[in-house]
Amino acid sequence: MNNKAEDPNLWNDAAEAQKLMRERQMLDEGINGVRNFERQLADNVELIELGEAEGDAEIIKDAEDALKALRTEAARRQVEAMLSGEADSNDTYLEVHSGAGGTESQDWANMLLRMYTRWAERSGYKVELLEIHDGEEAGIKSATLLVKGHNAYGWLKTESGVHRLVRISPYDSNARRHTSFSSVWVYPVVDDSIQIDINESDCRIDTYRSSGAGGQHVNTTDSAVRITHMPSGIVVQCQQERSQHKNRAKAWDMLRARLYEAELKRREEAANAEAASKSDIGWGHQIRSYVLQPYQMVKDLRTGVESSAPSDVLDGELNEFMEAALAHRVNGGADAAVDDIA
Repeated sequence: MNNKAEDPNLWNDAAEAQKLMRERQMLDEGINGVRNFERQLADNVELIELGEAEGDAEIIKDAEDALKALRTEAARRQVEAMLSGEADSNDTYLEVHSGAGGTESQDWANMLLRMYTRWAERSGYKVELLEIHDGEEAGIKSATLLVKGHNAYGWLKTESGVHRLVRISPYDSNARRHTSFSSVWVYPVVDDSIQIDINESDCRIDTYRSSGAGGQHVNTTDSAVRITHMPSGIVVQCQQERSQHKNRAKAWDMLRARLYEAELKRREEAANAEAASKSDIGWGHQIRSYVLQPYQMVKDLRTGVESSAPSDVLDGELNEFMEAALAHRVNGGADAAVDDIA
């Protein structure tokens, strides 16, 4: 790998060079991570032995706490090693859509948008808001995020599905309990190595005025772009840029990604019929419940993982749920056919 990277002719093919450099960086990070684990493990074991020899309980406790943190990180990396699907290492799009229920569901969709933004930021990913449709009174009708970083799609792919919220409504003067639904859809950004053929005659392109904050220009020009792929019914839209041309280019990229994700899903379902019922996206397929009243609990309905701290989960602490869902998915064989997609 290093010999190839040092080849003076490498940059004659810029795309191949960038791919090689990304692979090299990923390998370097993996090797350095293992070496760092080994060093920290040895150092803390040595500290415990030293503390026992000197009768220093504080040193022993600090070293044991460090070992517990190492154990947690090792478990996370073990799950990350399962991310071997073709698109797992790619950047990803994440869409949030409010369900029926007006303001309640729109507020819940906004809470989910914040939750995933916080998770991505905590995980060291870069986040871009590509489009957002605000609700009439509060919250959002829909929004699309672009999450950029290594294994972004691999980590987020099991979050697709319907999320259910139970709480005392802040919008109900009678303080009644309400149940709200919103859906999340995750699909990978596709690079040039993945060929997706789209017949432009199968697509309808609409332009419209952007919504939300953005200044006078955004609100008075038809810069936002919506593309509808009529054979599949897939709709994508982008309003991030002020330029209609740039929004159009990004919308085409999003459509390619959605079509690719649809193919991934089709092959997954063909390989494992049972997995289809777990990953299908529809209002009857809830993946997680967030209960704030009368008790506090978040429960993943696929894996049984629970948390009694919904405020922490809604603030982006999702790794426990993601790790369990990834392990469940891999153990169920749902990814078997994904790896051979060309």
